[in-house]
Amino acid sequence: MQHLSSGILVVDKPANMTSAKVVAYVKKLLGAGKTGHAGTLDPFATGLLVCCLNDATKLCRFLLHDKKKYLAVIHLGVETDTQDFTGNIISTSDKTTFTDKKLRLTFKQFEGDIKQWPPVYSALKHKGVPLYKLARRGTPVQKEARSVFVSYIKILEISLPLIRFEVSCSAGTYIRTLCADIGAALGCGGCLKELRRIESSGFTISQALTLPEMEDIHLSHKLSDRLISMSDVLQYMPRYIADNLLTDKLKHGGTITRQDIILQQTGIYEDFIKIVDTDDNLMAILNLEKDSDKYHYCCVFPK
Repeated sequence: MQHLSSGILVVDKPANMTSAKVVAYVKKLLGAGKTGHAGTLDPFATGLLVCCLNDATKLCRFLLHDKKKYLAVIHLGVETDTQDFTGNIISTSDKTTFTDKKLRLTFKQFEGDIKQWPPVYSALKHKGVPLYKLARRGTPVQKEARSVFVSYIKILEISLPLIRFEVSCSAGTYIRTLCADIGAALGCGGCLKELRRIESSGFTISQALTLPEMEDIHLSHKLSDRLISMSDVLQYMPRYIADNLLTDKLKHGGTITRQDIILQQTGIYEDFIKIVDTDDNLMAILNLEKDSDKYHYCCVFPK
């Protein structure tokens, strides 16, 4: 069996498969020691799933908080208990005829900073129990509204009662909740009918492999060519090439201060920074401690 080193594989998740099962499939196929993903997709959803292999699993927590982009379809006139088409219908309306102008103005209202009430059918936890399990037991828990940011919503096609749109948003934004809220604003209700993630954590769907493609490439022993190195992720973080002194400190867990790191590109200090060696291998991620000139070790990657 071919074993891959640490890095990132971008997968095009199929419908009707959980994100956890996709990661388990990748782990078994590649013989990886550890695997993880940077942001789950609902089983019915398709699209970009960032799979982290071996040491790259340490990067998951940083990748989770990056912005996302989706293609989605809202079904107006139908409300469900899960806010998507998989749930039980709780109300319907035949008043779904709207002008294009009305629709576009309503969608526009949900751009920028908005508040969302997380779905009671979600993976968020209450006292250690996922909300969807509590909801299925008949004891749903509603979490407090939270702030999210929607960069834009673009209507792509109107075929009432269906509307296809593209949305770019912050991590933590629920697209099914967005559909439910748009439906409520129009007065007819709405739910999410289709969802496909096309961007996440700095990656695009054009970089993604389907599971059959991954299997074919793996059999030809060329999958390592599609592995994205750890130093190439987290593009928003500046990188710093370690000299011999800094390399020695990293190797022995020594104290690292502002004086050790001044970015060549800007000459300023940053809260988070990637440290790489002269061969562009990721050595560590550090962050500046609050009210201090010392850096904290977030994660270290020994050779």
